[in-house]
Amino acid sequence: MLQIYNTLSRSKQVFKPIVPGKVKMYVCGMTVYDFCHIGHARVMIVFDMVVRWLRASGYEVVYIRNITDIDDKIIRRALENGEPIASLTKRFIDAMHADSDELGLMHPDQEPRATDFIAQMQGMIGRLMEKQLAYQGDDGDVNFAVRLLPRYGQLSGKSLDELNAGERVAVDSSKRDPLDFVLWKGAKLDEPADSRWQSPWGEGRPGWHIECSAMSCDLLGEHFDIHGGGADLQFPHHENEIAQSEGALYGQDRTPEDQPFVNYWMHNGHIRVNEEKMSKSLGNFFLIRDVLKSFDPEVLRFFMLRAHYRSPINYSDAQLEEARSGLARLYTALAQMPVVSNADLDPASSWVQRFNAAMDDDFNTPEAIASLFDLATEFNRATGDEKIILGNTLRALAGTLNFLQRDPTAFLQAASKNSPHDLTAEAIESQIAARVLAKQAKDFAKADAIRKTLLEQGVVLEDKSGGVTEWRRA
Repeated sequence: MLQIYNTLSRSKQVFKPIVPGKVKMYVCGMTVYDFCHIGHARVMIVFDMVVRWLRASGYEVVYIRNITDIDDKIIRRALENGEPIASLTKRFIDAMHADSDELGLMHPDQEPRATDFIAQMQGMIGRLMEKQLAYQGDDGDVNFAVRLLPRYGQLSGKSLDELNAGERVAVDSSKRDPLDFVLWKGAKLDEPADSRWQSPWGEGRPGWHIECSAMSCDLLGEHFDIHGGGADLQFPHHENEIAQSEGALYGQDRTPEDQPFVNYWMHNGHIRVNEEKMSKSLGNFFLIRDVLKSFDPEVLRFFMLRAHYRSPINYSDAQLEEARSGLARLYTALAQMPVVSNADLDPASSWVQRFNAAMDDDFNTPEAIASLFDLATEFNRATGDEKIILGNTLRALAGTLNFLQRDPTAFLQAASKNSPHDLTAEAIESQIAARVLAKQAKDFAKADAIRKTLLEQGVVLEDKSGGVTEWRRA
């Protein structure tokens, strides 16, 4: 029975979808003004894992992840580059898709762009105005009146008294209260024409928070199962989503019997670099495409999922190297058996039950992966039919997390992108052939020297029966 840690209740809860057997999930996506970094990679990898497990568990999932293609940063970057906003955002959307594809991730079922939902955003703002939860300031901005919604703060656990203008809340004299947030931004004179739309409140563009409420409600309905995103979005973004979505639906008079906007809120943990928060100002900012120049995409996925999705991760090349070594151990085990595709899992298997129990415990991938290592150890001891059964189980269970689906030899012999050595497969095979000749001539010192030299260059030789020598990267 699947349990999910719900940020809203601050506890694990048994997952009960609104419609039995079906799951509607919305995840906050990227603001497309630059290339994606490893923080974005974690969001994409985590919720890719969640969708895979839900589907493996028999649920029919609708997975939506939005694209923010209009905001202050996008406008500023387009002006700096002297290019249209649509040109800028298309370039970085294409780059995001390329990164996602290289990481081996599924595409969301729908990927709505903010600029395609301006009418829906204006409609929601209009309802908030009618319910007197929003007002237009002297500067033309339309703001949400936070203090008119006493339940504001339910997701973050912050009371209105605890909140102040200094915590991610902009001080603005045109607001009635410093806590109020922008729903519609009035156009500024220095902003380009392609950054503004007509509205009942004058030319302008949507605020950041309103876009996710409008898109999710339009595509999934005003009450859906799961909403996800990074921990940094819990406040104020997701808090504001709840306020404006439920405000537009119920006004100030929501009762305990009324359905919430979202049943389960999920947030993945931060990424830290050398125990510091990742940021451009600290110079510890890593783009996905730069990391993948040094490490295999499967290694990056494995690194991310070795930690629980809610835990912070400390990122470093050493941590990725450790992940690569761990993944290589699993592939080394599978290299001992032929590939058997589409093998059925035995639900009564203790290995299957242990893996499933871990994943059903709030997507506990560290424990699930630990079970794969224990299974690989058991597989190495087994013989005959038992070995084949265990090998197929290992491959199939790992497949639900999108691991171990490649040819083991190809993975193990692939040149490490981060290795200082650049021996080609042909050069290695040539050295192995020279070692065979040395052994045939009983020049065992030379044969040992070749083995040692290859090992120093990151290549491990394994002599098998029948005079066969296999090799893999260390």
